[in-house]
Amino acid sequence: MKLQRKNRLRALSLGVVAVSGALALTACGSDDTGSTGDGDASAAANTSSIKCDDAKGQLQASGSSAQKNAVDAWVKQYVRACKGVQINYNPSGSGAGVTAFLGGQTAFAGSDSALKPEEVTASKKVCSGGQAVDLPMVGGPIAVGYNVPGVDNLVLDAPTLAKIFDSRITTWDDEAIKKLNPDAKLPSTKIQAFHRSDESGTTDNFTKYLIAAAPDDWKYEGGKAWQAKGGQSAQGSSGLAQQVKQTEGAISYFELSYAGDGINAVRLKTDAADPVEATVENATKAISAAKITGTGKDLALEMNYKPTEAGAYPLTLVTYEIVCDKGNKAETLPATKSFLGYIASEDGQKQLADAKYAPIPEEIITKVRETVSDLS
Repeated sequence: MKLQRKNRLRALSLGVVAVSGALALTACGSDDTGSTGDGDASAAANTSSIKCDDAKGQLQASGSSAQKNAVDAWVKQYVRACKGVQINYNPSGSGAGVTAFLGGQTAFAGSDSALKPEEVTASKKVCSGGQAVDLPMVGGPIAVGYNVPGVDNLVLDAPTLAKIFDSRITTWDDEAIKKLNPDAKLPSTKIQAFHRSDESGTTDNFTKYLIAAAPDDWKYEGGKAWQAKGGQSAQGSSGLAQQVKQTEGAISYFELSYAGDGINAVRLKTDAADPVEATVENATKAISAAKITGTGKDLALEMNYKPTEAGAYPLTLVTYEIVCDKGNKAETLPATKSFLGYIASEDGQKQLADAKYAPIPEEIITKVRETVSDLS
């Protein structure tokens, strides 16, 4: 088992360099156009507040594919200001990202779920004199995307979703779906439900919603690994979005930033009067009601998956950057603090809405900034 773990961590480390190197190179290449147009002026304004300090060298990180599009945007701006730093982020999934971090392979990890107690304990071997902490950095709705020709405005609730993803509702003209969509022309097409094949914080958040909002219909424990029976799988959020796009009758879950290119998203029926659309604004309403459950410098949040407030989208996740509060590697600490400080800044958070993510509420992100400044 030790040999298998060693090999797995080595593979993850290689994956960080091989898979994500293109991200850093592409971002760095954005400075080489020689353009002096309005785009460059705008970029200069966006990077003016970035503090590079002593940051230099390569910064390896991996994890959540949910935040990939946000990281892409952040890296593009950051390397314009801090030309001595190369950011390599591998969107390998939350589970793989946490494993790589706990194995000492990366400076920080991205995860759509807060660390478990046993993972915090394990982190003390990597964080000399400290431990890993959860820093909420990216918010956003998990869209339930579907591909049903002729149906552009679909409403579903948690119990119906639970039965669909547990293979107990198998056609689109099922009575439960008809009841929620009396005016829709629902076909008898077979439902093709897709879930993540890799361990994923998106899966964890999706199933937390089903557990909380449909406890009688979803009997699984939840977690990053998919547990329900049946269905089909794909790697990463981008893989699920691609399957929905190309498969008639498909349905799946992924971040709103992946629900482009004509993919329709379900409106969710809650205890509020009207079904709620997956939007950045509606996700922000949900995050604002979250409670901080972490202790000390840890800022793990607890979401309310059964909101009564109008417009609060219940299927909302928060992505954390996981980093050592103390005991970070000396050679990467300056770049880690510089980059995390930028993405937690007002300018960094402002970029999220354009990429279909929700900024972290001010009262929470202020605490994140304080923690980042104290990293050692």
